[in-house]
This record gives sequence, structure tokens and C-alpha cells, in this order.
Amino acid sequence: MSHPDSLSGPVDFAIIGAGPCGIAAGAAARRAGLDVVVVDQGPLCDSIVRYPYYMTFFSTPEKLEIEGLPFVTTDKTPTRKEALVYFRRVTEYFELDTRLYEKVEGIEGSMGDFRIRTRATLEGADAPSRTLRACRIVVATGGFHGPNLLNVPGEELPKVRHHYTEAHPYWNQDVVVVGGSNSAVEASLEMYRAGVRVTLVHFAEELDRSVKPWVRPDMLNRIEKGEIAARFGHRVSRIEPGRVTLRRESDGATASIANDFVLALTGWKADPVLLRELGVPVDEQTGVPAHDPETMETPVPGVYIAGVLAAGHDANRIFIENGRWHGRRIVDSIPAAHVR
Repeated sequence: MSHPDSLSGPVDFAIIGAGPCGIAAGAAARRAGLDVVVVDQGPLCDSIVRYPYYMTFFSTPEKLEIEGLPFVTTDKTPTRKEALVYFRRVTEYFELDTRLYEKVEGIEGSMGDFRIRTRATLEGADAPSRTLRACRIVVATGGFHGPNLLNVPGEELPKVRHHYTEAHPYWNQDVVVVGGSNSAVEASLEMYRAGVRVTLVHFAEELDRSVKPWVRPDMLNRIEKGEIAARFGHRVSRIEPGRVTLRRESDGATASIANDFVLALTGWKADPVLLRELGVPVDEQTGVPAHDPETMETPVPGVYIAGVLAAGHDANRIFIENGRWHGRRIVDSIPAAHVR
């Protein structure tokens, strides 16, 4: 949907990021009677769009519900498809003004009159710039700006992928999966069952503790039976056409194995570039933007954060389950008389 420039009075909130936590912030604001615009450079809930097609959530539906709107599912945990349907429904129910495929290129001004410059991502480099005015800004841009790279020779080869959608393209291929978290384990199991020869490579000596309790035994059984090869305590040190070199952490010994594809499922990271441009300090060690956890406001008046962005480099600390409440904290911290 296209939107004309608007230099009329500012809306109460501009929310940058249309993921689950951005939608939740918008819903909280709308429930409080505030005007909201939600801007995203991609589709609604792009992070969930990127999930494996047949993924199911760890959380039960009531722990993902936004502002009390019921989330009804077929089984006890929702599927990716059910989650996408639900968040579309939330957006429609709360009548959120969404500006999708609209990239934020810069922000000027201060609390009461921020000016957000955007450009449509689907209209090419010559697309006209648009300006949105807002009293306050919520930055909820998520944690999927770029993958955690292996930083090894050959990572630029086309056989290297940093996200996984389904098993079929890898049938009858030798695939190295790098990582020990849920994404790596579930991808390995799904590919094994689709006729893929899987080798899991993880720098630690065992699977991550965060692996779902009903998935871990399945994976360990496959490894014990030799149905999935596992190289714990190893890292990928070089990627070449047809081969991958592994290095053992304990003594540096190397070994080369046959390989057609590498799935580096080592997580993604946030890029708080907009916050830095606004003058919000970001801790260099933790990646956490400076903010008050009670109100989610940064040291820059009128600028708030929501969702996984608040977790910095530790993306496993904030999920939809707890990040969905950030919007409510923001709205509750603003006296009604001071919204505009």
C-alpha cells in the first residue's frame, strides 16, 4: 500500500518494526486510544516469515497472545502458519496503520515532533522520500539484521546458507549443519528424515541446554545410532567446493569431509543503527541499548525500544513471550495529558 507524504500534525507513536513485539506495542497504544503508525522495510512479521516452513513454537498460544486477543490453535503449540494468521488478525483487529516495505532512512527532531524519512523498498532507487511525523518513537527492529558469520575462508561460496526453510532441496546431499541450538537440531532431524546425509558440527561438547526437551532425546538417539554424524568440540575452519575442513577445539587437529552444502545456523544479530543515529548509547560488550527496563525509554526523550533489540547480543533472553509486554510498559509510563 502506498502512502502520501504527511507533514500535518504528528501521530502519537511511530513504531519502527512490524514484528510481533512491534505489533504488540501498536496494539497497546491503540487500546489506550493513541494514534499509531507501524513502519517496516519488509512484510508483516518478517522474522516469522523466515522461520522453517513446518516449524512449531515452543510457547503455548496463550503465552503469545497480544492484548488479550485469543490465539486459537489446532494443537497445544502453534505452527508458523497459525502464528502468521494470528498476527495478521491482531493487526486488523486493532486497526494498525501499517506501512510495509517502507525503509526508514533517517530520523530528525525531538520528542513531540520527530520527523521520520522513509522510502518504499519496492519502487527502486528513484522512489520518492516520504516524511512521517510522530510525538514518540518505538524502535522494535528485532534481531534478524545479519547472521553471525563463521568468518572462515569459503564462507562466500553459494553452497553456504545462513537460514533454513525446508529439507527437500538437500535430498541425497552431504550437508554440514553448524550450531547446537534448536534451529540446528530441528533442521538436522528434518533433513535426516528427508534422505539427507547430515553432519552436525558444534564447538561445544554437547547440545545447547536450550534445545526443546522433546527434541533433544530424538537427536541424541539419531547420533548414538550413527544416523546423524556429530562432531562436538569442533569448528569449521575452511569451506571448499566439495569439501569442508573441521578443526578440533582441544588440540587444533584438522580433518576434511565430503560436503555439498553448509547450513551455518549460528544465530542472527541486531543492528541498532537507528538508535545510534538518534544518539542512544549502545553497550559495546553486550550490545544492549541504554534504556529504563521499567518504561523501555532510552536516554533520548521520546525514544523507546521494544522486543529482542533490548537483549543486545543475547537474543535468547527476550522472546515474543516476554517482549510482547514492552509496549504496555511504554504506554503505561506516559501520563494521558502528556501524550502529545
